[in-house]
Amino acid sequence: MAFSGNHTVVALAGATGSGKSSSFNAISGTEFAPVGVRRPTTSEAMAVAWGSELPGALLDWLDVPRRHLVPARRSEFENLVLLDLPDHDSTETTHRMTVDRLVPLVDMLIWVVDPQKYADAALHDHYLRPLARYADVMIVVLNQSDRLRPDELVQAMTDLRGLLDSEGLGQARLLSMSALEGTGVPQMREVLARAVADKRAISARIADDVASSAEGLATELGTAPTPVLDRKRRDPLINALADASGVPIAVQGVRDAWKLRGGRATGWPFVSWVSRLRPDPLRALRLDQTKRELAPTAISRTSLPGANAVQRARLDRGLRELVDAATAGLPRGWSAAVRDAARGREALLLDRLDTAIAGADLELDRGTGWWSVVRALQWVLMAAVLVGVLWTMFTLFAPGLGLAGLPMVFFWGWPAQFVLLAGGVLGGLVLAGLSSLGVSLGARSKANRAERTLHEAIGGVTDSELILPVQEELDRRQRAVDAVKRAAG
Repeated sequence: MAFSGNHTVVALAGATGSGKSSSFNAISGTEFAPVGVRRPTTSEAMAVAWGSELPGALLDWLDVPRRHLVPARRSEFENLVLLDLPDHDSTETTHRMTVDRLVPLVDMLIWVVDPQKYADAALHDHYLRPLARYADVMIVVLNQSDRLRPDELVQAMTDLRGLLDSEGLGQARLLSMSALEGTGVPQMREVLARAVADKRAISARIADDVASSAEGLATELGTAPTPVLDRKRRDPLINALADASGVPIAVQGVRDAWKLRGGRATGWPFVSWVSRLRPDPLRALRLDQTKRELAPTAISRTSLPGANAVQRARLDRGLRELVDAATAGLPRGWSAAVRDAARGREALLLDRLDTAIAGADLELDRGTGWWSVVRALQWVLMAAVLVGVLWTMFTLFAPGLGLAGLPMVFFWGWPAQFVLLAGGVLGGLVLAGLSSLGVSLGARSKANRAERTLHEAIGGVTDSELILPVQEELDRRQRAVDAVKRAAG
C-alpha cells in the first residue's frame, strides 16, 4: 500500500502460445509487448503505466525492469499499471520464478488461456487452485475464441466454468476474447477501468492477503484455548523455592537468635554472661540486618547453604509442573516460548532468592521493650544480692577487725542482709524463669512471622521471575489469537 499509492497493479499471466502478449497489446491499446513465432515471447516482466509519470518506487519494488509510460490525464486507465508476465510454463526456470514472485504481489490477476490448454494441470494445480482465496480479484480469459464455432465456444466456456467452480474459484470472472479480432476486448477494458475507478481491487486483494495470512497463523496458533495459570500451583512452587533457598534454616535461625538474645537481656546476670560466648545464629547467616540497616542501593547476600540434590529435584519438579500446566494444548512453537520464559532465568533464580531473603525485614528489633524492664529489675535484684553478701560479710568479719558492727535490722523476723541475699537470688531466678517462658513464646511468634515474611519475599521473586514471564507469553499468545480472529473476520 505504501508503494502503490493510488495505482492499481494488474498482471496478465498465461501459458506459452495462449496469446497473452497479443491480449496485452489489445487491452492496453499499445504495441509494447512483442508478438512472434518464437516461444516464449515474453522473457521478462514488462509494465505499462498510464498517467503523468511512471511509479518508479512501485516498479522498483516489483522489480520490473521493462517499463513504459502512456501519458494520460483524466483517462479511464489513469493510475493503472498493467504487467505482462513471462509464460508460467516456460522451460526457463527464471521465467517461472518471476511469475511465482509477482503473482502474490499484484492487485488483480488476469489468466489468459486458449481453447487447447485451458484445462492444463500445470495452470490449475500450481496457480489457480492455490489462489482460490483470491477469486474475487481474478479474471480468467478464454482467448482465441475466433478459432471456435459458437457452439464450441459455449461448450468450452461451460467446461471451464465448471472446472473453476470445482476448484473453489466460483467468484472468479470468466470472459472470452479474441485478441486478433478484438472480440471481447472492450469488455476487458471496461472491467479494468472499473477496477481503477473504485479501487476495490487493491483493498480486496489486501483483505484476501490478510485473510490468507490469518488462516496460516491460526493453524500455527492451534485451536486449543490459551491455558489459564492456576494460582493453586503457585504455593507448592513457592514452598519448593523456599526449601531450596534455605528458608527453614533461616526460620530456625530466627527462633534460636531470639532465644539467645532474649536470654542475654532477661536472664539472671550472674549466669547470663555465659551466653555471650555463643555465636549469634542470624549473624552467622548474615540475616541480622534491621530495616534501618538495609541500604536500598546495596545488594545483600546471606551465608545460607546451597540447595542439595533433593531440594533441586523438588524445585525442578515444581517448574516442570508449572510449564506443563501453562503449555497444555499449545502448539510446539508456543510451548517452547513458554518453557523458555519459565526457565530462561533459572540460572540466576537461586541468587535472586538469596538476595530477597537477605533483604527481608525480619523485625527482630521490635517487641523487645519488655526486655529492658526485666533487665532493670534483674540489676536491682542483683544489687540486692550484692548488698546482702557485703552486709553479711561485714557483720561476720567486722568484730575481728576491730570495727563497730552495724545494728541488726530484721524483716519479717529475718535479718535484713539475709532477706536481701535470699530475696535477690530467688527473685532473680524466678524472674529469669518467667522471662525465659516469655522469650520462648516470642521466639515461636517471631519464627512464624519470619516464615511468612520470607515466603512473601520468595513469592515476589516467583511472580517476577517465573509466573509473570510465563503469563506474558500466554497473554501474547491470546493477543495473537484475538488478532488473527479479527483479521480472519
